[in-house]
Amino acid sequence: MATLKQIAERCGVSLSTVSKALNGAEDVSRDTMLRIREVAKEMGYMPNAAARALKTSRSYCFGLLMADSVSADMPHEFFVRIIVSFKSRASELGYDIISISNHLGGRKIDYAEHARYRNCDGILVVAGNETDNAVIPELVDSGIPVICIDYGIKGCGSVCSDNTQGMKELVNYVISCGHRRIAFITGHDTMVTRTRIEAFRTVCEENGIDVPEEYLVPALFHAPELSERITRQLLSLKTPPTCILYPDDLSCIGGMNELERMGISISKDISIAAYDGIDICQTFHPKLTTIRQNAETMGSCAAEELVRAIETGDSYDCRRILIQGTLLRGETVRTL
Repeated sequence: MATLKQIAERCGVSLSTVSKALNGAEDVSRDTMLRIREVAKEMGYMPNAAARALKTSRSYCFGLLMADSVSADMPHEFFVRIIVSFKSRASELGYDIISISNHLGGRKIDYAEHARYRNCDGILVVAGNETDNAVIPELVDSGIPVICIDYGIKGCGSVCSDNTQGMKELVNYVISCGHRRIAFITGHDTMVTRTRIEAFRTVCEENGIDVPEEYLVPALFHAPELSERITRQLLSLKTPPTCILYPDDLSCIGGMNELERMGISISKDISIAAYDGIDICQTFHPKLTTIRQNAETMGSCAAEELVRAIETGDSYDCRRILIQGTLLRGETVRTL
């Protein structure tokens, strides 16, 4: 690994000029700075993390808090894609990742205390439901910059999937295929679910479609067994729906299994659609109609926004960044 002295000798400048150029000092010309940084990159120079922390008062570490509903034995693909993208972009920006929990060395501590112990410059919170989100206020009050995924609270920024846009696009597509009896199995009672329900109702109202109370069924995210029971319940109604919307692709698999047991052909006898766009459901036949959430962009954007929050400090303007999804038309919604 190259040293500052070796870089200075190759560039024909002093050791202090190299140090200033790599640390962005204003008294080094732009051309000199760019040349030194390019040579340092070519020579494989890596700054010493401890020394850099002393100079900048920063650790260049992000804390990653994954709530229990996200970091279970089989984490959902949507969150995995966000976290992988976040880690990749953080690395490009020069940051390492440390997992934050409420335990340390066998004793229970709060998340903020753990983050301070690890000297995290900022924290990304990936929480699956509103019970998880109860931990966010204590982090915000700690003064550590915090960015949340799919959740907004005063005092911290957030990166959210545009659930209004996604749900409206999905429902409008189903209606364009001639469906007017549309049931919606919802997820946990969260901001995400409430946003989707509002969008669903808005589009139906705009199209003069009445939604019977029994067509809007509360359920849970990532719960295929529950979706199985609700699917049978909906199809046993006196006037069953012609299309069922599921809270997510995984839950939709439960509905598909139940329809197969009932001898009902998907698309031919009943139309279905879902949300998330996980890869496995695009390998099924028929291919699932769904909204693919842009998890990769959400993850990279969260890393960039966390850096902005850290570098801006007290003048950081907390904002909510919406990332649009994509309608995958698939083959499970029949044109009537």
